[in-house]
Amino acid sequence: MRPERLVVVLGTDTGVGKTWVAANVAARLKARWITVAARKPVQSFGPCDAETDADVLAMATGEAPADVCPRHRWYAVAMAPPIAAAFLGIEPPALEALVAELEWPADQVDVGLLETVGGPRSPIAGDADSAGLAAAVEADLIVLVANAGLGAINAVRLCAPVVPGPPVVFLNRFDGGDLHERNRRWLQAEGFDVVVDIAELARRAAGP
Repeated sequence: MRPERLVVVLGTDTGVGKTWVAANVAARLKARWITVAARKPVQSFGPCDAETDADVLAMATGEAPADVCPRHRWYAVAMAPPIAAAFLGIEPPALEALVAELEWPADQVDVGLLETVGGPRSPIAGDADSAGLAAAVEADLIVLVANAGLGAINAVRLCAPVVPGPPVVFLNRFDGGDLHERNRRWLQAEGFDVVVDIAELARRAAGP
């Protein structure tokens, strides 16, 4: 059953901390007795990685990794998922298939967290990118994760227009220093809804 509230987590690029953000939001929601589930429709990873994104998300929500991401959508090659699939001799998934395979818990959860891959324009399916997936699932909240340091303003300004609806911008690894604070103020002055505290982001994810 579709979650009462669906939150899609995108990033401005690979490595900005989408999984860390989603997992920490999930943990904080659970601590407030809010039921939560996480999904990552497809994932690619290095064959020697100690854990995958699905493992991290599953640990945060108490689910099984195969519930977070179906096992047949695990590609052990560090490339964009459809490229990794093709490299492995597997038919790259179509967006329609990824959406159809999204199986949420039978008992409706309060919040569902859906993590994408790479940046908004990173291929997630043979015929779609992460922004396309976010649009297809009709999210209640879009979170755009960006590094708080150098490059934050450029990354957010480039990525925000391609996601479906105004996002909440989460500046990850915000240290309160002069550069990070100036980046936050600049983005806020441009009209972006900027959050730098993971507890505040969890409150936004929970909804009104």
